[in-house]
Amino acid sequence: MPIFLDSSDIKEIKKFNEMGIIRGVTTNPSIIVKDGAKSFEEIKERTIDIAEEVHPLPVSVEVLTNEPKEMINQAEEINEWAYNINIKIPFHGPNGELDNLRVIRELTHLGIYINCTAMMSAQQCICAALAGARYVSLFGGRVNDMGYNCIDEIKKVRNILNRFDYEGDVELIIGSVREPLNIIEWIDAGADIVTVPPKILEKSLIHARTKETVQMFLEDAKKLKESI
Repeated sequence: MPIFLDSSDIKEIKKFNEMGIIRGVTTNPSIIVKDGAKSFEEIKERTIDIAEEVHPLPVSVEVLTNEPKEMINQAEEINEWAYNINIKIPFHGPNGELDNLRVIRELTHLGIYINCTAMMSAQQCICAALAGARYVSLFGGRVNDMGYNCIDEIKKVRNILNRFDYEGDVELIIGSVREPLNIIEWIDAGADIVTVPPKILEKSLIHARTKETVQMFLEDAKKLKESI
């Protein structure tokens, strides 16, 4: 039941990594800015720290441009920061530019693992897989926001990847989690990985009835100690 932590906060990453419940980390420019990085050099330092903390688990780092040549140059540079880094490339540009698929293909031929991100449909995921992406990231919460049930898209992608024997070559990531229930629902529907922000992951671990039960155990244990 693989979970990637969606964060660049090294303290949060360390906390959940020490629990043994995450299988990788994903970041993007919005997350990194929110977590306080203010320059490319700071992004580099933080990424290297994250990669060292979770090694050998994968860390996905997104390029900061949508210009094809710059994407390739940045991807090659970022890929050198650590052995376990994957490069995130959006499926297409802000105005529907399709150069990104060519970029994914070229980087794949260079031996760089690509996480193709910001996808909203099964069709996009399958095309990203055909272009050579190692990970295909469907934004489940955003699909739901548009009034569709992303579980239908997850099942389509899973069935097609299995039908054409992509097992092990392409992993389906579902991101944009909105609530703890999404984690289990999406894995059950066929996701290989769900990316989860720290607050939602912590919320999914703590249960009121578990707290109540442990309190009862401790109270009864105290009575036993007093009787000995």
